[in-house]
Amino acid sequence: MIPLQSLDIAAVRARLQNSKGKMYWRTLEEVADSSAFEELIHNEFPRQAAPMPDAVSRRTFVKLMGASFALAGLSGCGTVGGHWRVPEKIIPYVESPEYVVPGNPLMFATAMSLGGVAIGLLAESHTGRPTKLEGNPSHPGSLGSADLFSQAAILQLYDPDRAESVNNGGRIRTWQNFETALAAQVAADGGGVRIVTEAVTSPTLVSQIEQFVAANAGAKWITWEPAGQNNALQGAALAFGQPVSTVYDFSQADIVLALDADFLSAVPANVRYTRDFMAKRRLSEESTTMNRLYVVEPMLTPTGSKADHRLALRASEVAAFGRAVGEALGVAGLSSALPAGVSTEWFNALVNDLQGAGANALVVVGDGQPPLVHAIGHAINAALGGVGTTLRYIAPLAADLPDENEAMAELVAEMQSGAASSVIILGGNPVFTTPAQLGFGDALAEVPFSAHLSVDVNETSNRCQWQLPATHFLEAWSDARAFDGSATIVQPLVEPLYGGRSAHEVMALLNGQTGQAGYDIVRAFWEENGIGDNFERGWRRAVHDGVVADSQAESVAVDFSGEWGATDSVVPDGSLEIVFRPDPTLFDGRFANSGWLQELPKPIVKLTWDNAAILSPATAERLGLANEDIVLIEIGERGVTAPVLIAPGHANESITVWLGGGRKVAGRVGEKIGFNAYHIRPSATPWFTAGTLNKVAGRHRLAQTQDHQQITHHLAQRHVIKSGTLKEFQEDPEFLHHGGHGEEGEEAASLYQDWEYNGYKWGMTIDLTSCSGCMACVAACQAENNIPVVGKTEVLRNRELHWLRVDAYYTGELDNPEVYNMPVPCMNCEKAPCEPVCPVGATVHDSEGLNNMVYNRCIGTRYCSNNCPYKVRRFNYLEHVEGDVPVLKLLRNPDVSVRTRGVMEKCTYCVQRISAARIQADKEQRTVEDADLQTACQATCPAQAITFGDLNNQNAAVTERAASPLNYVLLEELATKPRTTYLAAIRNSNDALASEMTETHG
Repeated sequence: MIPLQSLDIAAVRARLQNSKGKMYWRTLEEVADSSAFEELIHNEFPRQAAPMPDAVSRRTFVKLMGASFALAGLSGCGTVGGHWRVPEKIIPYVESPEYVVPGNPLMFATAMSLGGVAIGLLAESHTGRPTKLEGNPSHPGSLGSADLFSQAAILQLYDPDRAESVNNGGRIRTWQNFETALAAQVAADGGGVRIVTEAVTSPTLVSQIEQFVAANAGAKWITWEPAGQNNALQGAALAFGQPVSTVYDFSQADIVLALDADFLSAVPANVRYTRDFMAKRRLSEESTTMNRLYVVEPMLTPTGSKADHRLALRASEVAAFGRAVGEALGVAGLSSALPAGVSTEWFNALVNDLQGAGANALVVVGDGQPPLVHAIGHAINAALGGVGTTLRYIAPLAADLPDENEAMAELVAEMQSGAASSVIILGGNPVFTTPAQLGFGDALAEVPFSAHLSVDVNETSNRCQWQLPATHFLEAWSDARAFDGSATIVQPLVEPLYGGRSAHEVMALLNGQTGQAGYDIVRAFWEENGIGDNFERGWRRAVHDGVVADSQAESVAVDFSGEWGATDSVVPDGSLEIVFRPDPTLFDGRFANSGWLQELPKPIVKLTWDNAAILSPATAERLGLANEDIVLIEIGERGVTAPVLIAPGHANESITVWLGGGRKVAGRVGEKIGFNAYHIRPSATPWFTAGTLNKVAGRHRLAQTQDHQQITHHLAQRHVIKSGTLKEFQEDPEFLHHGGHGEEGEEAASLYQDWEYNGYKWGMTIDLTSCSGCMACVAACQAENNIPVVGKTEVLRNRELHWLRVDAYYTGELDNPEVYNMPVPCMNCEKAPCEPVCPVGATVHDSEGLNNMVYNRCIGTRYCSNNCPYKVRRFNYLEHVEGDVPVLKLLRNPDVSVRTRGVMEKCTYCVQRISAARIQADKEQRTVEDADLQTACQATCPAQAITFGDLNNQNAAVTERAASPLNYVLLEELATKPRTTYLAAIRNSNDALASEMTETHG
């Protein structure tokens, strides 16, 4: 972020209104053309750069890299077909098993659950060491893609701050000690046992817990998911008289209305939903239609950035808006005036589109909206006739339990009264994530017997008598269900590193079944419940594929039976609204100790290493606030202080705060970062409520990367992003190239030599229409290429090392701009400006068009970086890897060199993957095809926005996309001939709202 200063927001707004044509901008300071912004641009590569400081101290290194690289110890074993290797005598690794070929990784199907919903993964293992996670093409929840949490999950496996031993009252104990104590407690008062879990969709675990509750009269099971789907289930119960889960089919939706629903990023099924939604927006000369998206939300999200028409509306006003839509569509019993400031023209255009699409229209409601709004959404979808086309209903994925908020309040009362004599917490961190007003932590400390099974030591562990090390999902057998109910077998890759046990094994102890292993428990459940006609064959197939065939849930018939009550707003008129949302990179706080996710720029706002109080420019102007001011947020008698972050497109008189910051017991990376929003989160209205905000003394630096790596070329303002409308494309597919530089077919003059590419010619296209800015590609690149974490201090100095960045460009009105997300890797230019300026030949061109780095030649002049117009090179100012710690090698990709201090690095197009594909193709005496090769960013992208391949192959997908009339070159006037090109961003705007749209195409 630019150095602290006050910003004249009125002047910024006036400049945008007076601009001619379509002006693209990344920060408010850029629009203001402030002196600080000019200083930032001119000083990015200062002539008298300060000498590189000494290498990071070992203490600082361990603190910073804890959850990213360091490792306390690792058991040397892997899996064979899902079974543990039998311990054996140490022998030379000469006669290796036939399936292990040094240098060739093995892939195993498994799954990761988040919020109770599983995403299918393939885990890459190098001689028994898991090093990378990819999406499982056979799994309905991923179809081969993954999200940023899946990509970073490998870090938790190697986290040195993981729980390493059984602990009782601060003393190390054994599992046998715990088994004895647990058995005695259950025998004495089994009915006083309370089992607390996160949302559970594991069929095996559900059966185990239900078995215990049935056998012990009075025992209870409580679930707590701080960022779960409780409101959605209650809304379904309100609408249909029974809780059901909703499965959306965006592949059938022509018109979509998202009511505070970030379905491209924040919901558990976002990977699959993104794939289906974006497939309907992909244009070609043969396919010239696309869906249309309307978004109503308080803060810009990845989904909002893809909206064809977006309305910034307070979260507390979404219910009234939904009522008005329902009334206009003929839903009985609904009536409401439109919220103040909502354009009647905008509203009527939306309603007409929904009516016109009928069964192919879809309304999606976000988890942050109360049950009433979910019920309204169900009623609208029913009125449109979409049930069975754009959505269907299934039995709840998670166990049908009482309302979480009520159940947790009841549990606290039971702990305080003594009715709960034992509390067994399986996963999660309820001491941190429950609303502070409940007093869960204090009540838990008074329980006679308490135990917490957790992968890491956290706030809840410290309040329990017994701390139990849990297995990571890569260490344990389990099962889970995907968003559509499909069952997935979770397969381990390594033996538990610290002697941890799974929730299945702890429940076996509770059920008096000592000595049972997780594999036996899960297998026995499926043997009893059946997998096909032949269990052994079906079991092996399910483990291999990562999904149980034909196990998706059947649709449930529902009848709308809800009665509408008044829309009682919890935010009175004239009050400031406080909105709570999961952190885009830390989720509910469970990933706080992941250096990768702390440093990953959050979508749209690009904030790292912090959370903030996010508000609109108009609200900041009214309150006299600037970026990085400190404010006191108060709800009732509770308050927290937070830094201010001004975000264009945010609803006025609304403040968004992210949950998950302010951890006190998280590990050496995640502690004391940000503020704890759970402290002020009310239990009755957990997603938004009325509050106050007042400026207090002080400022807090925010490490925001939105203004980093600025492309300084003056023409860039009009030619970095190119965009248009679907109507323009339909009328003239070549519209993008009219009015460009030079005559048709004329190539700009260049000082650099031409190259001949007779073999492979690697290239990449990035579709800006599809990219939602979810940041999964950046996380995948970091995991694949051994990219280290540098820390907040270095990020503030513009020294982050991500090879791939995703720039967010705004255009239009300050209060409700359009947003364009642009991934920017190395362009791998054919006439690369970086190559001729290197005095030692450390950056060179190869015969296939790759702009390669020779690390051991680099002497750190940084001439290449200074000469790169795309700002994609990264320099190691410090020693970010500790070469004298051998265990660090266990996490790293062995196919990628580890860089040291003083070396330049950048995107390589995943040259290691190219080499592996080329070698395999040569062995088979053929050429590399699309199916042989995907870069890390391409493989994980849920939107399939990135395409990579051989441009000399006329049948390759990348060649087809490069030939699209929407294809353009970034900074084409520089004649660098980049191999990375872009497809222009197209929006399907409603003709009735043409007045909203400004001049198009860069």
